Amino acid sequence: MTYRAGIIGAGGIAGMGILGMHDEADIGRKKVRASHAGGYSATEGVELVAVADVDETKLDRFGEAWEIPPDRRYVGHESMLATEDLDIVSVCTPSYLHADHVVDAAESAADPGLIWCEKPIASSVSDAEEMVAVCDATDTELLVNHSFRFTTKLQRLRDLIQSEDLLGDVHAVATQFRMELLRNSTHLLDTLVYLLDARAERVSGYVTGENEAVDSLEAEERVDDAGGGGFVVMDDGSFVTIDCTIPREASSMTLQFVGSGGKLYLNNDDGEWRYWRLDDGTHVEDDLPGIEGAWTWDEDYRDAFVNAAADAVAVLDGTIENPSTGQEATRSLEIIVGFYVSHYTGGQVSVPLARPLRDVTITSW
Repeated sequence: MTYRAGIIGAGGIAGMGILGMHDEADIGRKKVRASHAGGYSATEGVELVAVADVDETKLDRFGEAWEIPPDRRYVGHESMLATEDLDIVSVCTPSYLHADHVVDAAESAADPGLIWCEKPIASSVSDAEEMVAVCDATDTELLVNHSFRFTTKLQRLRDLIQSEDLLGDVHAVATQFRMELLRNSTHLLDTLVYLLDARAERVSGYVTGENEAVDSLEAEERVDDAGGGGFVVMDDGSFVTIDCTIPREASSMTLQFVGSGGKLYLNNDDGEWRYWRLDDGTHVEDDLPGIEGAWTWDEDYRDAFVNAAADAVAVLDGTIENPSTGQEATRSLEIIVGFYVSHYTGGQVSVPLARPLRDVTITSW
């Protein structure tokens, strides 16, 4: 059986390149492998058959690049969802539109069995919770594209931490990535909750007000998303610091873990992963069992889209459980919202968020 896929949103991550990962001259003009369409193209058992966007220029460029016939290029997602019979729907629109597009897809005549939604899951916790609830009610799997989960090295690292006690009890984690919080710290935070299998309990945050991505995109509409960070106390007792204040060109994506049994340093921009086991009070550097080399954007990130598409097929086949659920994606979103609430109220914020705070909305591209 070959599953039929459609995409809502014909730019960037859908298949036409994203800022910082591809040559700016190619963005929006050439198809790229590190994308939803690229994942479908490289995966057996699924075929991309339709695409929708409100921008007809983007729609035609995408359709020509990925060989989607003109009659299956829809102006507006409603037309595609009313016309096509789809097994998978990709949602590749700005995050403030995710809730509308996921809910519309789940409740539509297209009747998809799975929705592959870009990260972050939504702009508010209440929107994320609605998306999860509607997908549950319609028996639709919601697969959120936190791409690091779909890389084999990170999957093996999680096994080492969770099943093989690589670090013992994790005491503290320090992380850093480029600004902005909703757009970029979601990578850090989902990686954190994935590796620790933990949820935040208390959050304190700071927001700089700077947004590098909007400036570089020359966007006319301003958004709330900005650089920032803070600290998080997790429900496993670990203390975590998040720094997403640094401009793209000067930043590296780093995570440093200190546990009762060892320490771990991950630098995904410079391709450096190092591990030290604690041996009679002395840290001794050692290899990471079953992991060859460090995680890299050039190899592992690009492979993540193919892996995610393959996982979508496997979820529909019933051979694996959903590896990146909406409930798990909400764990990172509630931390980010907590940072904003903490910054603007001057206090610490408890998680799960109280009901009024779940409606706090942070817009981003």
